[in-house]
Amino acid sequence: MSSLFLPLLRSLLLPVLSCLCVGVSAAPSQAMTVYGEAPKYPDGFKHFDYVNPDAPKGGSLSRASMEIGQFNYLIPFVDTGTGVAQVEQWVYSPLAFRSLDEPYTVYGLVAQKMERDPDGLWVRFYLNPKARFADDTPITAQDVAFTYNTLVTQASLGYRMLYSEVKDVVIEGPLQVRFDFKSNLNRTLALDLADLHVLPEHWWKTRNFASGGGFEPPLGSGPYSVAQVDAGRSISFERNKNWWGKDLPVSKGLYNFDRLTVNFYSDTDVARQLIKAGAFDYNREFSATGFSIGYDSPVLSDGRLQRGVFAKDKPGAAQGFAFNLQNPFFQDRRVRQALSLLWDFEWTNKQMMRSFYVRQQSYFPKSEMAATALPDARELEILEPLRGKIPDEVFTRVYQAPKTDGSGYIRDKQLQALALFKEAGWTPKNNTLVNAQGEPLRFTFLDGQGGFDRMILPFKRTLAQIGITMDIRKIDSAQYINRLNARDYDMIVVGFPRSGVPIVSPGREMYDMYGSSSATQVGSSNAFVLRDPAVDSLIDGLVRANSRDEMVHYARALDRVLQWGYYMIPNYYSVGTPTVFQNRFARPVLGPKYDEGLDTWWEVSKTALTNTAMSKTSALSEGH
Repeated sequence: MSSLFLPLLRSLLLPVLSCLCVGVSAAPSQAMTVYGEAPKYPDGFKHFDYVNPDAPKGGSLSRASMEIGQFNYLIPFVDTGTGVAQVEQWVYSPLAFRSLDEPYTVYGLVAQKMERDPDGLWVRFYLNPKARFADDTPITAQDVAFTYNTLVTQASLGYRMLYSEVKDVVIEGPLQVRFDFKSNLNRTLALDLADLHVLPEHWWKTRNFASGGGFEPPLGSGPYSVAQVDAGRSISFERNKNWWGKDLPVSKGLYNFDRLTVNFYSDTDVARQLIKAGAFDYNREFSATGFSIGYDSPVLSDGRLQRGVFAKDKPGAAQGFAFNLQNPFFQDRRVRQALSLLWDFEWTNKQMMRSFYVRQQSYFPKSEMAATALPDARELEILEPLRGKIPDEVFTRVYQAPKTDGSGYIRDKQLQALALFKEAGWTPKNNTLVNAQGEPLRFTFLDGQGGFDRMILPFKRTLAQIGITMDIRKIDSAQYINRLNARDYDMIVVGFPRSGVPIVSPGREMYDMYGSSSATQVGSSNAFVLRDPAVDSLIDGLVRANSRDEMVHYARALDRVLQWGYYMIPNYYSVGTPTVFQNRFARPVLGPKYDEGLDTWWEVSKTALTNTAMSKTSALSEGH
């Protein structure tokens, strides 16, 4: 099941740290890390460890989009509909490239060098004079400033929140630009700015960026250009063979295919049938049943179609059934806790998902930020000023999601839930739970993705057995986005972040997901409509942290408060990224730790090969 839907209060409780940039050198450098620690790759490195620098160029790869339904325009920067994520990845080059085997380190791409103020109040980028847009126009500091200003005024809310601590952007020369900060409290801001994918001002100034720009192929500066668009259905990219950045260390061994195609499908079952027929090459699978048995066929048996679980060390992305706290029924924590007792994950996992998944316990699954033990001394120091404002369990208990025996019989959980409902003022009347005003406990689960029926219907029956009515309403993706932005729902399935990409090194995006300032902002990811000063103060501390260890302690403290707040019924995660692909590619022996590494693959055959045929190719020399 997908978690694809769903991409500043300053607390007086936290002391202002006088200097948060200890150890950060001001000397221009090819790399930046969050806390000034040494990057994995030194100056002069040749390529990343997770690529084959000698991978042959050529061939093609087509994949299914991770989004369900059609796209409304090409660029993925705005919220008026659905864009194509790969346009940012392949068409626009960033100032710096984020390494896929480090928590958060960036290496220069459009920016040849980067320089940080020792006091953390600015970052400067020195642009590579060779950097060009696809029409051979040089990339300038003016383009960088234009990109920043466009994103914070016309793009989705996430950009305004991400860059809210930027005071000014200063063009210091044709190839030199500086960002000044309002304070030195945001340690990731310099790296977040380095992730700017530079837009060409001369192209966009005559087009409507805010509405998505339509289906016109945009002018970019990256390794690919948009070659063909079938509006809403597919988009093809062609490799720029003379791309200015192809010989840089951050690009060696990447972008090996001459042609890439992304196909959008409205039905996941149709996509499975098409890949079995050889219609496309790569599918990221979100259904355990689909992954386990949906591809059974002669082509899977003889190896022409492959199944694999990649990036097993990659942290998970949180997913769950979110409570909209604007619903008066859900404002009582005991009600949320009681409802959380009534979704039987163990039975669902065994009966419907072939025991493929692991129950989610944390908002930072599979990471060092997850609170999996009692708080240590440093966490207690962080949490103690919040005592009385956060659940008492935070201090004394380790959160564990409700667990059943998998039999499908959960009468004990129903009795526990009824006791909590009674404490909260809900009592049975005519086989219905009602509150003191006689209102029945009834709410709607809004489904904009499809495919959740099998999971939700048993939950609906369990609730009905104790007098609770949960209606299920299915709507199309356009309606879903509109209602999501209007916070017009009771319960939905959410992913944090909405992209589904796990957060390895959290920062200001936490405000977008859980901060009070984003609660009702259109385009934000705060699906709970959560407004909690205690949560805000913990996010403040996380963002201000002076070391990764300090950040981890704040993240764990935040995790505990979110866990015990019962803001969602936690779902599950897989041990890695389930994928299905045609057996005609090779990939490096060592894959990236934090990504599936599709851009590191290369073609070894025009058609899918059986296992026997593939074993006879030279692909195995690079660890197929």
